[in-house]
Amino acid sequence: MRIFGVILAGGEGRRMGGADKALLPLAGQSLLSHVVARLEPQVERLAISANGNPARFRLGLPVLHDETPLGPLSGVLAALRWAAPLGATAVVTAAVDSPFLPGDLTPRLCMAAETAPEGLAIARSAKDHPTFGLWPVALEAALAAFLASGANPRVLAFTEAHHAARAPFPDETAFQNLNTPEDLSRAETLLRSA
Repeated sequence: MRIFGVILAGGEGRRMGGADKALLPLAGQSLLSHVVARLEPQVERLAISANGNPARFRLGLPVLHDETPLGPLSGVLAALRWAAPLGATAVVTAAVDSPFLPGDLTPRLCMAAETAPEGLAIARSAKDHPTFGLWPVALEAALAAFLASGANPRVLAFTEAHHAARAPFPDETAFQNLNTPEDLSRAETLLRSA
């Protein structure tokens, strides 16, 4: 299997006062840099899914734009369309506002995907974390049709329809989203005390 990775960084950051969450500082680095450091060793190639000016990231990674911004699934679709022509088998996605993502995200998702009829898997700890998933490139047409249908573009709506397997993770904090300034402050404290 050839696994590529994509960091989903297309959110509007409303609870952060409209800030670009990818660029928010945490322990002297951007949130994006933290996620890159954790995900890049787990995949063959890495890209960022985000709209707006790609030059703001300055990491030398490809930046993928949504054709139609409909939330995270639009980023997944852009990722599949980027990865398939380059020979990828699947894409692992991770949210840019989760800087503590597991170092074994990709292998656990791959193991879970072996039990899924379409090879789709998402992370689960105390609850589902569907933006952390393994997406076979073969699902590109089905995902495009799903988004074009006007159906509810929630990630779980698609993953449920395609019988996604769950990859179990013991640590709920690994998927902690930093959605508010308070979340960011707590994460800063956590990193300083570690």
